[in-house]
Amino acid sequence: MANSLETGTTMRLQKFLARAGMGGRRRCEQMIADGRVQVNGQTIDIMGVQVNPDVDVVTLDGQRVMPPSDEVVIALNKPAGCYTTMRDQVGRFCVADLLPLDRHPSLYHIGRLDRDTTGILLFATDGMLGNALLHPSKHVAKEYIAQVKGSPTEKELERIRAGIEIRRGERYHACAPAEAEILKKLPKHYLEQDSCLQPGEPNTSFVRIVIQEGVKHQVKLMLGAIGHPVVNLHRASFGAISCGSLKQGEWRELAEDEIARLQG
Repeated sequence: MANSLETGTTMRLQKFLARAGMGGRRRCEQMIADGRVQVNGQTIDIMGVQVNPDVDVVTLDGQRVMPPSDEVVIALNKPAGCYTTMRDQVGRFCVADLLPLDRHPSLYHIGRLDRDTTGILLFATDGMLGNALLHPSKHVAKEYIAQVKGSPTEKELERIRAGIEIRRGERYHACAPAEAEILKKLPKHYLEQDSCLQPGEPNTSFVRIVIQEGVKHQVKLMLGAIGHPVVNLHRASFGAISCGSLKQGEWRELAEDEIARLQG
């Protein structure tokens, strides 16, 4: 590999890829290990190689990877029926169809929402930021409003508050204690978030849940475990960021102070 020039700041290759929005640290390390990354024309398959973003040419699967000049974070109110993926091989409706990728091609989703779930979903040009926000040690609160079958009792919700065990396939996961409360009436600000929630649907009720983990299908599995399957699910906020006045499918760039609050 040609040596980097001494100008500019060097960083590890996996960090460069993450900052360019190619994914979290572990995913970027796997890309390197798989031999998909080249630096100045030479395939790199070991960790720890340093690159200079101002000089070195980095490619992934033959396509040049450029780090963003400025950190950009975007909030999207994900609509129902939309897949959380940046590249869908069979042309399904996905979040990439809604975002300004012409201006920010390195945007990458911070976590995921199920296809039928609406609500706040964040994207960043810095993959390391996304990886940090999803780590359990960060304790970022994620608020959900679930429309469920029936009406949970306080005794049932107490199981969630105490830390319920859920089953995912053949494995079990002990969830951390979470906030859980029945909403006798859906507050106006939730209705204004333009969600999949359907007030007035017979034999359903609304439950507000706040978790700090990111286990796949966690909220659905938690409520299913107490006997109240989820009919519709909406993520109302991620940390201090909410949908606000965004309609389904709309997005906005976060201000510097909002990004700072996310980073803590």
